[in-house]
Amino acid sequence: MDFRFWPISQLGKLNVSMLLVVLVMFLLIIDFVRKRRPRNFPPGPQLFPLVGTIVDLRQPLHLEMQKLTARYGNIFSVQFGGLTFVVVSGYQMVREALVHQAEIFADRPHIPLLQEIFRGFGLISSNGHIWRQQRKFVSATLKSIAVSFESKVQEESRYLVEAMEEEKGQPFDPHYKINSAVSNIICSITFGNRFDYHDSNFQELLHLLAETLLLIGSFWGQLYNAFPLIMRWLPGPFRKIFRHWEKLQRFVRGVIAKHKEDLDQSDLGDYIDCYLKEIEKCTGDTNSYFHEENLLCSTLDLFLTGTETTATAIRWALLYMAAYPHIQEKVQLEIDAVIGQCRQPTMEDKEHMPYTSAVLSEVLRMGNIVPLGVPRMSTNDTTLAGFHVPKGTTLMTSLTSIMFDKNVWETPDTFNPEHFLENGQYRRREAFLPFSAGKRACPGEQLARTELFIFFTALLQKFTFQAPSATVLSFAFTLSLTRCPKPFQLCALPRC
Repeated sequence: MDFRFWPISQLGKLNVSMLLVVLVMFLLIIDFVRKRRPRNFPPGPQLFPLVGTIVDLRQPLHLEMQKLTARYGNIFSVQFGGLTFVVVSGYQMVREALVHQAEIFADRPHIPLLQEIFRGFGLISSNGHIWRQQRKFVSATLKSIAVSFESKVQEESRYLVEAMEEEKGQPFDPHYKINSAVSNIICSITFGNRFDYHDSNFQELLHLLAETLLLIGSFWGQLYNAFPLIMRWLPGPFRKIFRHWEKLQRFVRGVIAKHKEDLDQSDLGDYIDCYLKEIEKCTGDTNSYFHEENLLCSTLDLFLTGTETTATAIRWALLYMAAYPHIQEKVQLEIDAVIGQCRQPTMEDKEHMPYTSAVLSEVLRMGNIVPLGVPRMSTNDTTLAGFHVPKGTTLMTSLTSIMFDKNVWETPDTFNPEHFLENGQYRRREAFLPFSAGKRACPGEQLARTELFIFFTALLQKFTFQAPSATVLSFAFTLSLTRCPKPFQLCALPRC
């Protein structure tokens, strides 16, 4: 091509275009080199420039990971934008990572959305000394009020029963009644008070929380985590996450300010009181991370995790009972025999109720509430199944692969309480990790189990749950931060 006869303006445009093409090609080559798997790194599907691993985004991520497990085995790697994950599946491999190498996989990775929200503080996203301090404090505080929180759950179960009685056996969606009850437990523990179910401010908080978690777990949330540098400047539904979170922070900051005004060192009634005392105690200690920003984030952590996971489990439980009336009837017979119709359930009753315990365990198995666990990060170089896992690698644990393993469960795809029964007694199953395992296992497991048992038995003591007339119940689910049932309606028919 002879450039001598081209206008100067055209040559300028051509040079700019060629420069852009060269720049794009250069960036693609750099990205391709960066995306190559290190030597002896776990294998996985082909990686493409910019996007990394291509999966069917119309399908839930945990099911796509199951397909890749069938192809690559119990350890493989994937990349989504700028995030690289090593995925481990199967009980033995998950246990090797989380239990046998608990110290190695004790950190949280830097997930962009969570970093934006928590800034490395609190319980979920913090690491190292910050996390150890906060975890130890939370565990000790929850343990110190363990006796009182059983009585709080019993009291709240009465309010929940009353709320369902108001429906007079007519179809209703139990979502926010259950969320209100469960959230009130964590509110009582952290804030020192509960809220009326009809309190508009309380309901707004619950709706903000639910929508925030739904957006974080949505396609838009995943897109933000994969391409944060780009998404940070773009509009989209994910912007609501930050607006909603600001409102939640504003509410908790107001509660903390009120606690500071009314603090009585001789009568510490709740988590915020205890934390404020710890801040005063550690004043001047340069190794202490007890300050108001950590208090804000850890309180929001407790509010978030203490509401969503347990409330989701109870919703699954009622859905399964309505779908399997013969199982519901067996639970009610056991409740009548051990507790009767007059007194409230207690945790001591649980030891004498193997069938109810088996049903609740099966709810947690089939509900598969956190299907890919909460990601971990390696603190040092290590080896898994002979593969090299460098320091800083993000680990994703497929709890789905454990909960539905046909080599572990007799009927993995069927709701079957017999999985947890042997000769009429409750049977503990090693390959049952609904609260994960290792150093970062759920610190609120005891509280969650207390809530699940008492709320569930209190409701089935008073009501029989069934589908509305001419309605076929579905086990379809939505992914937020949890795997939760899609909206459904039930009838709560009084037993007396």
